[in-house]
Amino acid sequence: MGDSYEIEIKSLLGSKVASAELLEKMHDSDPQTKKLGVQKQLNHYFEGGDLDKLNTILSPVLQGESDRKKLSTLAKEAKSFSLRTRQTNDKLLLIMKISIDDTSSDNGTARLEFEAPINGVTLEELDNLVLESGFIYQAKWSRDKTDYDYKDANVTISFSPGYGYVAEFEKIIDDPKNATETKAELREMMKELGVEELSQDRLGRMFDYYNANWRDYYGTDKVFEIL
Repeated sequence: MGDSYEIEIKSLLGSKVASAELLEKMHDSDPQTKKLGVQKQLNHYFEGGDLDKLNTILSPVLQGESDRKKLSTLAKEAKSFSLRTRQTNDKLLLIMKISIDDTSSDNGTARLEFEAPINGVTLEELDNLVLESGFIYQAKWSRDKTDYDYKDANVTISFSPGYGYVAEFEKIIDDPKNATETKAELREMMKELGVEELSQDRLGRMFDYYNANWRDYYGTDKVFEIL
């Protein structure tokens, strides 16, 4: 299977009422809008570390040979990357995102995505393997999210402590050359629904603030406002 590239644009909705209004507009615009699922997520971000060592330590808990080969390749080639572990309902994942444009690997609009299921260990045990590779915690996040199939895109409406309600408009492509065109399509979709794109600058400030204060927000319903 070839690489997949995540093209994603965020909008800061601000309130539960705004998220309900967006969902109503989606159903009005596309009556075939369908709820795909509801998830409770724990996302643990890491920084620093040694990808070669991570590859060696995690190889035994990766399920498939293709995941082992992909992680081995990324360990050699990745420069700007975001590494995290994720517990989604009863599913445990190792996730790495590598920027393919001039936005960040943490929150960028176009990223190569590596997502590998992990069996036989808990989230805490997986975290410890990552920490053993020299990484440290950057932050811990919690999120309640609902995914929708809207037209030819995936739209996620979620609540995250600190950020509040956020919408993410996403398409997955297999050719990075189509990233610019796909971002234009998503922005047009958002314009039709009357939602504004969250700028990369503001998103970066929010991300930095949360990372510096995540212990005050993780697992709570508290929200901050960063302009």
